[in-house]
Amino acid sequence: MTVFMRKTAASGEAKVAGERSLLLGIGISSVGIGMYIPFSLVFFHHVTGLSLTVVGLVMTVTGLAGLAFMPAAGTAVDRFGAKRVNLVLYGIRALGFALYPFAGSLPAFAAVSLVTALADRSFGVVQQSLIGEVAQGPARDRLQASTRALQNAGMGAGALLVSGVLALWGTGGFTYTAWGNSLAFALAGLLVGRVRAVRTVRVVGVARVVGATGSGGAAAAGSVGYRTVLRDRPFLGLTAANFLTALGYSALSVLFPLSLSTWQAAPDSLTGAAFTVNTVLCAGIGVLIASRVRRSGARRTRSAALGALLFAAAFVGQIVLGTLRPGRTATLIALLAIVVVYTLGELVHSPSGGALSVSAAPEAVRGRYLATYQLSYSLAGALAPSLFTTLLAVDGRLPWAVLAVAALGAALALLRLERHLPAEAVHAEPPVVRDADGRPVPVTAA
Repeated sequence: MTVFMRKTAASGEAKVAGERSLLLGIGISSVGIGMYIPFSLVFFHHVTGLSLTVVGLVMTVTGLAGLAFMPAAGTAVDRFGAKRVNLVLYGIRALGFALYPFAGSLPAFAAVSLVTALADRSFGVVQQSLIGEVAQGPARDRLQASTRALQNAGMGAGALLVSGVLALWGTGGFTYTAWGNSLAFALAGLLVGRVRAVRTVRVVGVARVVGATGSGGAAAAGSVGYRTVLRDRPFLGLTAANFLTALGYSALSVLFPLSLSTWQAAPDSLTGAAFTVNTVLCAGIGVLIASRVRRSGARRTRSAALGALLFAAAFVGQIVLGTLRPGRTATLIALLAIVVVYTLGELVHSPSGGALSVSAAPEAVRGRYLATYQLSYSLAGALAPSLFTTLLAVDGRLPWAVLAVAALGAALALLRLERHLPAEAVHAEPPVVRDADGRPVPVTAA
């Protein structure tokens, strides 16, 4: 029997066959994303020649359509495998960006934008499923951390790259950027194509079944579907807890700039400084923090809960800062300290939460499960702007208070869900199964 994983000499952890190619592909595609995300409206305005109003409307409509497509992407993963769907999405994105400079009319832009948005919105579901398909145990946590670090580094590099392109060629450089994105996605797809799936490992004599209220193993072939997910109350609880935490993930990009400019009357330059600190820390120490958490032997539910508590601490810090309103220097120091605490929460929560969701999803319906889970991020991102602005209009501390309560609720929910989730999801290294005489049960390949 052959299992497509190997051990690193230094750490003893399983390495995924083709892991370097997978991570390199993620890094390259993140550079492409960073080349257009910070300037998305302006980017498409100059590439297509359409007005900003038209571009914004099309992006909103196609983005919502992309969200509606996510369940279908989950079904496709379960039917064809995450790797195949991942390669298809890379191909669609590469083709879409190659066509953008030629989509000068509204129908053409809408068509290209729709197809590309479907691929973009579904990509997170498929990438998470791919990690579950190619890695097991602690390797999932490590890949989650490495992926997030590379995404942050790649997007930062992409933003710097497009700034240089625009400095050299002006707005005409957006066309070259579109083709650069296309090339990045195509190259990423070629690299990911080298990854090999790991064979399922099972414990002899232990059957895994999806019941009416528990996420265990693969459901019977005739009953798989989203009804299986909706019957799985622990997993739905996990998804709801993640929604509460996901609201906090939206704070840095949405609430932080609003709070600075309105309630705290601080210079807008602090927003850029906060983003820089967050990006540098995520890219620089993300893997290290995740490795320390993983080696501590902490259960994924507890480390994810710790990340949520760090979020809550950062949000309470914003309430205190907005109440005391110290001088400019003290405000700057306090804000940067809050961003550091917030980022540590992100670095602790993200790998554990991601690996927890992947491992709690039964293999046969993993795509559908993760599509449901990823909707918690999408829904939080969609609700955040209106929620934050409404609360901010009442009192500048109110949105931070709501986020702090939500993060505390997420931490409590994760701890309470711990005993209801599968052991292999809660533990990166599942507890040793022993027989009646106390001897370890042998592990074989399925």
